[in-house]
Amino acid sequence: MAQLLTKAWLDEHLAELPQWQQEAFEQFSGMIADPGGTYPCIPGRQGFLSNQLRFGFAADPRSEHAISDVASLLSQYGECSRDTGKYASLVILFDTPTELTNVAIEAYEELFWSVLNRVSEKDTTVWPDDISTDPAHHSWEFCFDGHPYFAFCGTPAHEQRRSRHTPHFTIAFQPRWVFETINDSTAFGRNMKKLIRQKLVDYDGIPVHPSLKWYGQEDNLEWKQYFLRDDESIPSKCPFTYMKNKFKALGIRFHK
Repeated sequence: MAQLLTKAWLDEHLAELPQWQQEAFEQFSGMIADPGGTYPCIPGRQGFLSNQLRFGFAADPRSEHAISDVASLLSQYGECSRDTGKYASLVILFDTPTELTNVAIEAYEELFWSVLNRVSEKDTTVWPDDISTDPAHHSWEFCFDGHPYFAFCGTPAHEQRRSRHTPHFTIAFQPRWVFETINDSTAFGRNMKKLIRQKLVDYDGIPVHPSLKWYGQEDNLEWKQYFLRDDESIPSKCPFTYMKNKFKALGIRFHK
């Protein structure tokens, strides 16, 4: 079973892990904790440096083994996330074979949504009442085991958006409760947004993607932020179809 790990544990025991896991963690560390402090996600960097993030390793994302890994890690994380700190996130680094490092960004986008769909198939818990199961509603968020998460995907194929480039296929799950103090209704949240956006422009060298908005805004759809393409295009419909089709098949209407 995949295990939740802390930065502190990894710093001490990294040499005991398989080579690809060592490389994946070292590469992630070098990105998020670069000496110049240029990485745009300020909460993520702070969470990493203060040992608040949790890490997990998963198999080749195309495999069913990887889906079991992700489901197990999310189950473990849901039980402890609130005890890890206010900048909590679960970072899952996937075994990314050489043949995957050369595929187009569109293939990674499809793979990302495939992972979320297949993981959701293993979820037996009803979604929270305040989270719509319809991705076309502004309250929708990916949920697992009753916990809503913002999902962030990084891939080897991202070039223009350096902030989304990771040598290993990566998905980070950030608990929705983290944003209770980081949102448009607080001065702290508004200032944080301004700082992050400026750092994004400096880091990526291109304008901030237009899909990046606050959760809950009437004109915001969270799924559009999960996987950002290198340009400003977005899919015409949310690729996350499993829950919607499942409930439709059962004759259940979406709550909003």
